[in-house]
Amino acid sequence: MRKTEEKITEARKKTRTIYIGKVPIGGGNPVVVQSMTKTDTTDIKGTVKQIKSLETIGCEIIRLAVPDMKAAKALGSIKKEIGIPIIADIHFDWRLAIEAINQGTDGIRVNPGNIGAIWKIKEVVRAAKERGIPIRIGVNAGSLERGLLKKYIHPTPEALVKSAEMSIKLLEDMDFANIKVSLKGSDVLTTIKAYRLFSEGFDYPLHIGISEAGPPFTGIIKSSVGLGILLSEGIGDTIRVSLTAEPEEEVRVAYRILKSLGLREKGAEIVSCPTCGRCKIDLRKLATEVEFRLREIDKHIKVAVMGCIVNGPGEAKEADFGIAGGRGMGILFRKGKIIKKIREEDLLNELMKEISLWK
Repeated sequence: MRKTEEKITEARKKTRTIYIGKVPIGGGNPVVVQSMTKTDTTDIKGTVKQIKSLETIGCEIIRLAVPDMKAAKALGSIKKEIGIPIIADIHFDWRLAIEAINQGTDGIRVNPGNIGAIWKIKEVVRAAKERGIPIRIGVNAGSLERGLLKKYIHPTPEALVKSAEMSIKLLEDMDFANIKVSLKGSDVLTTIKAYRLFSEGFDYPLHIGISEAGPPFTGIIKSSVGLGILLSEGIGDTIRVSLTAEPEEEVRVAYRILKSLGLREKGAEIVSCPTCGRCKIDLRKLATEVEFRLREIDKHIKVAVMGCIVNGPGEAKEADFGIAGGRGMGILFRKGKIIKKIREEDLLNELMKEISLWK
């Protein structure tokens, strides 16, 4: 592990440990990758299929929207078919939370700003306490309490933290501390400042993310910047990358962010040169294909795709495997040492063959 990665790991804020099913959150445990289904929750078959697809690529916790009672009642059937914990996402109606808990969900996410009267929250807390499941206080910039908006005018970082603080006090007064917190907004800087401010005063585990981050190009950039800054400062116990895309893409990006910071080792790291006038092969196509073929690999390896046969191996000497192309031919190398020369059209297959033999 590089020194910068060691510093990030050592700097992680020590938070309380809670459990979502059997998955530990906080307390120095690995940062957990979450996603959210994009199916209609009442479509049990379709939802189970999507969750199983997410499981195969490393999703560790899944959140499901529960917009009505029919969706809440579907959770039990879904849970029986999958292997990862379920979090029920609840808005507005406290009765949906009660039903989700009765269906065996492993956790619930509520936004106190839109649940309503305190007695309704008390009923949810009572049920969660009886089942021993945690509650995520999900503060969102788009749905703050009216009183806070009147005071702060806009969803400022201070307003987000105040909302979380009010909800925490409410739950603590009910002798409930099995809590996880999120303070999300679509504005990156607001979100970063809110998490920093909260982290200074509380030790509850944090779920971090940039809400409504956008389609892949925009969303990946915003999420990488926002989550990367927070994680580099030791803030964050679980993450979700919110993209207008398939949920599998959210999981892949989340692991890439964590891997780039040395916080998780799952998957392959790919490095490739930007190309220049020395490049005589279609490197963009080659690098894209390598990335696609390795997207689901679970091996902890570094792969280099270089366009210059002269400097390629030297520039990528830290890679486990790599290829460098010239006009009509290229080389396959391992740990900076050339293994053999290969025809250009065989570079990709020979690289993948070599990787498949890696133990």
